[in-house]
Formats: sequence, C-alpha cells, structure tokens
Amino acid sequence: MTAPVPPKTTSAFFMQSAVSFGVALVGLGVGIAYLPVNAWMRAFLGIGLLYTVTSAFTLAKCIRDHQETESVVHRVDQARLDKILTDHDPFRG
Repeated sequence: MTAPVPPKTTSAFFMQSAVSFGVALVGLGVGIAYLPVNAWMRAFLGIGLLYTVTSAFTLAKCIRDHQETESVVHRVDQARLDKILTDHDPFRG
C-alpha cells in the first residue's frame, strides 16, 4: 500500500494566483498613493500594507510546513504498519 499522491498545482492556477496577487497589491498601493491625506498617514498605510503581505506569506509558509510535517509523520506511520503486516504470519508455527 502506498500513500495517495497529493494533486499538483497547475501552471495556470499558479499564474492566476500570481496575477491576482499583483493586481491586488498594485491596486491598493495606487489607492494609498492617491488618498487625500498627508504623507504620514500615507506612509502608515503603506507600512501596514507591507506588514499584511509579509504576514500572509509567513502564515502560508507555516501552514505548508505543518502540512509537510504531518505528511511525513503519516508516511512513517504507514511504513511501520506495512512492516508489521508484512512480518506478521498467522500460519507460522
């Protein structure tokens, strides 16, 4: 028994995600730049935007790392179970 292979991300989905991220980031950046407020408020909103983006990347990385760890633990447990089942012979005297 082998563990099921997780589905791969297609290049079209990756491109759509990258373009969507770029459009959202540029759109919000332009919105902040043209906001009718003073420079300090604009700078604060820009730093907030950058902080949100970096936090989102960090969260995504942590979730990915956790899923990979769980996958490795699951594969090790599956290998142990396979070995036990292979070594077990109920008809052996």
